[in-house]
Amino acid sequence: MRLYLSSYQLGAHPEVLASMVRGDRRGWVVANALDGQDEGRRQVDTKLQIETLAALGLHAADLDLRELDPTSVCTAFGRPDFVWVRGGNVFTLRMALARSGLDRVVVDGLAADQFVYAGFSAGPCVLAPSLSGLELCDPPATCRATYGDVRYDGLGVLDRPVVPHLDSPKHPETALLSRVAEKYESEGQPYWRLSDGQALVIDGPAASIY
Repeated sequence: MRLYLSSYQLGAHPEVLASMVRGDRRGWVVANALDGQDEGRRQVDTKLQIETLAALGLHAADLDLRELDPTSVCTAFGRPDFVWVRGGNVFTLRMALARSGLDRVVVDGLAADQFVYAGFSAGPCVLAPSLSGLELCDPPATCRATYGDVRYDGLGVLDRPVVPHLDSPKHPETALLSRVAEKYESEGQPYWRLSDGQALVIDGPAASIY
């Protein structure tokens, strides 16, 4: 299993991500954490994500999960070398993954080490066993307005949650995510603590924070 989980954007060591990707270095950008928000912003940002990855030699295209369902997702997803999942609302992202069926594709593909899963903010957060606690930062109502329901189960790829943007005064959600971290600590819940610039990297059995 290969994961590059950044707090914000590519982090301070994008070369680590580039070194993890094999094959033709082709993959997908998933921007569905922005579903239900400004569509113009989404299009501009997705283009920016693709261009930023291209500067690393990683060739990505937009995979819009709104256009897919469990009968079509495997064919559309194909055999990428990586998938880059950008941040936004983690509950919206979770529902988009579930409705399209990409959640199972990701879990199974990572277990078989078929591609690198990478991303920032909500992208890493959705891999936790549970999303409980993240409602202190990401409004579930945003997801409910877009998809009519909310799920609190994560993909269960990680054994603990990720809390990004901590001690990151330039990020507008750092105070809210400090509350999430405090909640986990009060409950005795282990978690991965990330500040902007940092990334949790898992390559096989090894886990490191860069």
